Parts: sequence; C-alpha cells; structure tokens
Amino acid sequence: MVDKTLLARQFIQALPHSVMLGMEPKEMGEGVATICMPYKEELIGDPVTGVIHGGAVSALMDTCCGAAVMCHPRNAGGTATIDLRIDYMRAATPGQTITAVATCYHITRSVAFVRAVALDADSENPVATATGAFTVEARK
Repeated sequence: MVDKTLLARQFIQALPHSVMLGMEPKEMGEGVATICMPYKEELIGDPVTGVIHGGAVSALMDTCCGAAVMCHPRNAGGTATIDLRIDYMRAATPGQTITAVATCYHITRSVAFVRAVALDADSENPVATATGAFTVEARK
C-alpha cells in the first residue's frame, strides 16, 4: 500500500515554487495537511512594511489544500486545483512564519472540497482563509 502522506511530502518538496518559497511540510494525515512558510526577504511584497506578498500566501494555501486532498483515503493519487477562493483578513506580521492548515472535508467520485486557514504567530486572528475544489483520481 502506498503511503499517501509520504507522497504528498515528496511532491511538495519537488515542486520548484514550493522549494523557492521555502515551504516545509509539517503534519500530514487522512485528508489534512499543515505546511509552514518561514519569512524570507525575497517574498516581501511591500518593501516599506516588510509584509509578505499575497501571491506567496496564495501559493502556500493552494499547495496545502492539494496536499490535504492527496492524503485523503478516497483519493487514488494526484490532484489539481479546480477552484480556489482566498479571503485575506489582514497582512501577515513581518518576520513571522506563516502556517497553512487544510482539511479535505468532503469528496465525491471526481471532486474534493477543502477548507484552509493561514496563520502567523497570532493564531486567533487568521491572515487568510480559503475554500476550494480539487480534482480526484478515480480508483482503479
């Protein structure tokens, strides 16, 4: 039997954008994923404030949602984003790691539905939330 969490980790660590952004897979389980993205000066979107670019946060959330789908027991393999809505609540605090946590909460024969949150050290005040739909590979 294939260890889906290992495959998800390997996939994240092989994606060029994940590597460049410094994404670090943390917890992976059945339909859940947590990925951290440490603060890097190269990711600053506003040089005056030092705030990380929203595109880096989007990539983190998309990758984390995909990892949650890959780890779901009813998904036979890979996945791709169909639709992803991200609501930004506030700017991430400069200098802090951003952590995304995603849960695949419903899955059909061809579509997985995911929710995610991005947090910095203030875990009570999200940086962003996301909801999305992802492809699911049919079981053979």
